[in-house]
Amino acid sequence: MAPWMLPLFLTLVFLQYSPSSCAKFQPRYFPSSIIHTKLQSLPSNNKLYKTRYFTQILDHFNYNPQSYQTFQQRYLINNTFWGGPKINAPIFVYTGNEGNIEWFAQNTGFMYDIAPEFKALLVFIEHRFYGKSIPYGGDKKKAYKNSKSLGYLSSTQALADYATLIVDLKNNLTAMDSPVIVFGGSYGGMLAAWFRLKYPHVAIGALASSSPILQFENITSQYSFNNIITQDFRSESENCYKVIKGSWDEIKEAGRTNRGLELLRKSFHICENYISGGYVEGWVSEALIYTAMTDYPTPSNFLSPMPAYPVKQMCKAIDNPKLGNNTFAKLYDAANIYYNYTGNVSCFNLLDNSDPHDLGGWQWQACTEMVMPTDGNNKESIFPASTYSYTGRAQYCEAYYKVQPRPTWITTEFGGHDITRVLKRFGSNIIFFNGLRDPWSGGGVLKNISKSIIAIVEKEGAHHVDLRFSTNEDPEWLRDVRKREISIMKGWISEYYQDMVDSHAY
Repeated sequence: MAPWMLPLFLTLVFLQYSPSSCAKFQPRYFPSSIIHTKLQSLPSNNKLYKTRYFTQILDHFNYNPQSYQTFQQRYLINNTFWGGPKINAPIFVYTGNEGNIEWFAQNTGFMYDIAPEFKALLVFIEHRFYGKSIPYGGDKKKAYKNSKSLGYLSSTQALADYATLIVDLKNNLTAMDSPVIVFGGSYGGMLAAWFRLKYPHVAIGALASSSPILQFENITSQYSFNNIITQDFRSESENCYKVIKGSWDEIKEAGRTNRGLELLRKSFHICENYISGGYVEGWVSEALIYTAMTDYPTPSNFLSPMPAYPVKQMCKAIDNPKLGNNTFAKLYDAANIYYNYTGNVSCFNLLDNSDPHDLGGWQWQACTEMVMPTDGNNKESIFPASTYSYTGRAQYCEAYYKVQPRPTWITTEFGGHDITRVLKRFGSNIIFFNGLRDPWSGGGVLKNISKSIIAIVEKEGAHHVDLRFSTNEDPEWLRDVRKREISIMKGWISEYYQDMVDSHAY
């Protein structure tokens, strides 16, 4: 494993539970953009959506013969609450992330919660090359074969997919005058914001939650991501922070000998007979990073079941006086808040490389356009001091895909530098939500840009917490965030309807 890969996009590790008692631990890297809310919040006796497929063109931007190849793009639709085209009822579209769209649709509860109030049609579009939206006849091996086939996987192609599908859907529903608002979280939120900027004639507004559109090309510090994680834990307990910060040397030292590795294996209940110290570091880091991201005020099910305020619970485990000075026992108990809160897992498989949620395409995107430095750790960081290495990433991408990253492309295509000055005149109708406990908030828009490009910032908020299903236990600040978002979107729709009336007056 290349050294630069460990800290890239949440330390390259991604946990997923297997049906057995041995948890699978999957090396992976991506900007974790998924909200996995409590599944029990979903209607138990009602299907949330119907599955449809759209014949999508492979390449929107060239006219070579191969560009006209097509593939079946999956989208999910729910018309339970839709008022229909006669009243030009709105259409809410989720701009799919880097994974299976069903995963997102089942867990983006905010859209379902507000659909009755808006009489909205709900549509969730799957991102090309993910889930079942695979070009080349749905053959994933062929689609992922090399850079020639993967070259059609990009954010710009995905946005064009969404525009094409939305326009066709509105035509088929005779709903050309129904206003569209796009929603998204993290990478999906980035796509939602960019969609509004690139296709303002298709969508009248965008709710971009926890979308780090400024995490590029020296706009945001490489230290920002991990500094926020550090602050999340340090604000709970100085001792918790110090124990974690001092643990890396102990893990590294244990990894130098077979006896030490055996101690690590037993201490952290690892399934494999042999592992390296680096895998244990990654396993612990992953728990810290994802817990900081999903430090929600209510119980959640992000990648695994977790209690409310899991960072606080982790620090309680580490501060437990019964464990004395046993650092590994403290880390294990803390990590179990993330990995094994239900207590059903007997051991952890650190070497499993399965991809149950179809996330594998992100490696290509991270090697081409989505170059988002998050690796830096200063001396105060809860993680070992380090700096971001573009050279390391470039070498890996050249070796693996035979391509070089394009670190300036995203800001060239969508902007980012001097964003306040630029978008003040150029853009409109975008809500940027960020919770300051979310490490991705460092790359988000945290100040209002204009009267219609609004930044909603909540100091207690975590990664797109606003898009989760509402519960009776939600704190008042979260209720207020959603009320404000609803009010703003109602204003957009009202203005749209008034513009229709005004246009017919001439």
